[in-house]
Formats: sequence, C-alpha cells, structure tokens
Amino acid sequence: MWSFRNSVMLSQRKSSLRCWKYGSVPRASIHTSSRHERALPSWVPLEHDTHQKCIAKASAGLSRFAVADPATGETIAQVADYTGAEARRAVERAASAQSDWAFLTLAKRTGLLMEWHRRIVEAKEDLASLVVLEMGKPLAQARGEIDYAASFVAYYCEQAKRIHGEIIPDPRTDQRKLLVQSEPIGVAGLITPWNFPVAMITRKAAAALTVGCSVVLKPSEDTPLSALALAELWSSVDGLPGGVFNVVPCSREMASEVGTVLCTHDSVGVVSVTGSTNTGKIVMQRSASTLKRLSLELGGNAPLIVFPSADIGMAVDGCMLTKFRNSGQTCVCANRIYVHDSVHDEFVARLAEKVSQLKVGNGFEEGVDIGPLINERAVEKVDSLVQSSVAAGAKVLVGGGHHALGGSFYAPTLLTGVASDMPCVREEIFGPVASIIRYGQGMSVRDSEEAVLKQANASKAGLAAYFFSEDYRQMWRVSQRLQYGIVGANEAAVTMDVVPMSGRKESGVGVEGSHHAFHDYTEHKYICMGGNLDARAP
Repeated sequence: MWSFRNSVMLSQRKSSLRCWKYGSVPRASIHTSSRHERALPSWVPLEHDTHQKCIAKASAGLSRFAVADPATGETIAQVADYTGAEARRAVERAASAQSDWAFLTLAKRTGLLMEWHRRIVEAKEDLASLVVLEMGKPLAQARGEIDYAASFVAYYCEQAKRIHGEIIPDPRTDQRKLLVQSEPIGVAGLITPWNFPVAMITRKAAAALTVGCSVVLKPSEDTPLSALALAELWSSVDGLPGGVFNVVPCSREMASEVGTVLCTHDSVGVVSVTGSTNTGKIVMQRSASTLKRLSLELGGNAPLIVFPSADIGMAVDGCMLTKFRNSGQTCVCANRIYVHDSVHDEFVARLAEKVSQLKVGNGFEEGVDIGPLINERAVEKVDSLVQSSVAAGAKVLVGGGHHALGGSFYAPTLLTGVASDMPCVREEIFGPVASIIRYGQGMSVRDSEEAVLKQANASKAGLAAYFFSEDYRQMWRVSQRLQYGIVGANEAAVTMDVVPMSGRKESGVGVEGSHHAFHDYTEHKYICMGGNLDARAP
C-alpha cells in the first residue's frame, strides 16, 4: 500500500487530483476534456524531497523547469531542476547502496524486479497517458511502449539465471584451479531520450539492476515525468534498499553539468546513452579521463531498399510502419527509401494513398496515427530539411509543410525525385517525411543491386537498414553486405527484448537488448586458486 503526497506545481491546472492507493485507481482519475487533454496522474512525483528511495535531498532553493504538452504547447508541470551537486549526491548514494544490492541473491533481486514489473503492468493506462501527455505519441502506440518496456524487466530477470562462470583446466599442473566469474561493474549512469521515455529506461536499467549494479538516471528534459513515474513504482516495492535506483531530472541548461558528473565521477563504472551521435561523441570525450565503459545507441540514417522482386504491398506496409511510427521520431526509422525503377511508380502511388490517409491530431483522440513532434524546434528542423530538398529539386507529392493544426504538428510528407546529395538524405530527418530515391534506370538487375548497396552503405550511420525482396538468394547476399547492426529483410518491426540492438560506425558502441546487454554492466574476474588442490591427496 502506498500513496504520494503531492506538492506539485501544476500550471493552469487546479488540482482536482487526489492521491490514490496503488492498485485501486479509478480510470476517471485521469480526466479527459473536450479538447482531449488529460490531467497528470496524481501519483507522479515532481517534488523529490519526499522520494527518499530514489534521490538524495535536493539543495535548498532549487529552481524548476517546465514540461510542456507538445500537442498544445501548454506547461503541464514544473519539475525540480537538479544540478551537478545533486547528481554527485545521487552517485554517492548509488555507490553506497550498490554492494548491498549486489550481495542479495539473484532470486531476491529478480523477485524485487518482478514486483516492479507487476506495478508497471498494472499502471499501464496511467503510464501510457503520461507518455502521450509529455511526448505526444498516439495512445495506442503509448500503450504498446509500456508493454515493450515491461518486457525488458521480465526478460532480464529470466535471462540473468544464465550468466555463468567458467572453470578452466590448467594445462601445466593439477595443483591450481582457474576460475572466471562475472561481477557487476558498479554504478551505471543512464542517459535516456524523449522518444521512448519509458522503454529506453527499462531497457537499460533492468539489465543493470538485474546483475547487481545500482543506477543513476538522467532522463530527457522533455520527458522527465515518465522517469519519475517509474521511480515511484520502484519505490513502492517493499524490501528495496534506498539508493539503488536514482533519478536526476534537469533542464536543458543543466544537462551538460549533470551529464559531466556521470561521465567523470570515479564511482560510475559505465555510462549508457541513447541519443544523437553528437551527444555520444561528447560523452565519449568527457568519459575518457576515467576510462568509463560506454554503451552508446546513437543516431541512424536508415536505408530502405525495394528490389524489383519485392511484394509491393508488403513493402508499402513495411515502409509505413518504419517511417511513420512515432511520427517518424525513432532512430531506426527508414530515412532513405530506394525504389527500383521497374516498381517505382506502383510503389509511390500506393504509398501516397496511404500517407494521405494518415490522421494527424492529439494523441488522445480516437484513430490518430500521427501526433505532434516533440517541440517546435523539431518542426523547424524537419521543415528546413524538406524545403531545402525541394529547392534542390525534390517534388512534394503529399504534405510538405506545417500541418493546419499548427504548433508542433507537421504534415505527413512524401517527397519524390530525391537525390543522394539532398539534405533529407544526408541528415536524419526525425519526422514524418518519406524521401523516395529512384535507382536502377538503364542498369541490369545485378548492377543495380551493386549500385544501391553502395548508396545504402555510404553513410556514417550504421544502426538499422531494411529491404524487400522475394529473391531468397538476394535476401542472403544483401543482408550480409549491408553495413548495419540491425537488418530487416521483408520486415519492418525489428525491435524486441530478445535481440541485440547495436550500431556500427557512428551509430554507437555496445549492445542493448538480449543477453548480450549484460556485457555492458558486468566485468570478468579471473581467480587463480593454488595450493594443494590435488583431488587424489588425502
């Protein structure tokens, strides 16, 4: 049983909200107005001084920063703006708690984590509504994100049983035993993005916590509420030691200071980041002084190739899924769409029909496919890439500018006649814009395959790639030659808990997801045990 005593500053929303006992929340506690806005769930903590399990006491007079609803532009909450001082205290708390957490048996740790999992599942509707409120994605997609987030907790709890050590025979003597075991690396510093504000936390934190690390989390300044909600659910689990899971929310202005603490503090063993390539480079530079282990999932510029043998209906559906999910705001979404000359016109016609039918609106509205972008800066970036590409010769088939709803809404856009040197191809768009590049004119099928693979691989990014083909020999060839950590062959839904997510080139280092992710949060210890160990001795 638990409740949160809210001392929250909610702008333009008088608190008709009431604190509630976990597990018995009436659905009406999230209010829907005629404008499809929803009040903040009353149990989400915005004042950390009462949140003893998840953060050290804040400095007196700490300022606050605003969190906005991207659909309306309204400020929905004012959150405590933590500084480097709070980040250092959080790391110290995490370091102090880590050894006791690691000392617990695996069964005890995973039992506590599965209680957290249960609370996440039970709070699914509130968490999904919170994601819509602060990030903007359609409610159905937000619900899917909560399921996705919970799956990582359950997966790592089960998979941790399979972290085994080794006993290596000594080839020189029978008087020694050579043992290898895995140990938690210590405190994990986690820096998470706004586009999947719940799932990107559990994907990192569950792996770290399961093996015995403690964590300090800096969520995106755009979506701190989801992180605070997860922390509140964590703190509601009976039997958890304080200081194991710490959240340090901060504004954009404080992000560098807080991030630097995670990168340079001696007690932090690993820093895991999901963000832009530029952010990853900064983290790598700042972590060099302490030789931190790094896990960096960074920007993508994913190609999608439609070969002549492709099932066009399947290719169009796959393109719609990977390009327009989350309003195009995913690091694995298709950014460069290469379509063979022989199927170009059919593909474009079918795609244009589907893009023109996408419903844009507030994520709480029924049937919405495309929500707002995260903020108006994102809209201006997307529009700049579109307009500069049009000026260079691209043609707008659908959309092509700000949506009539205004604010952070951008019209789903389809560009044709795109060339490889245009801005919408060179840069990651991160918006609902599909750029079609025709290839293979006047070439043999095999020559066109060589040419398009060369174009697809001509990027500093190497996160994800997709292609569609009914030629199974070609499927094998192309999947081997694409220089990307993730390849979808006739499939656009490629992310899940059991598979590794890893980038090549400037898309990052390390692995998230699957049992391979444990490597980033553990280190090997070799023990050479000598003495009279002869099993034949009396």
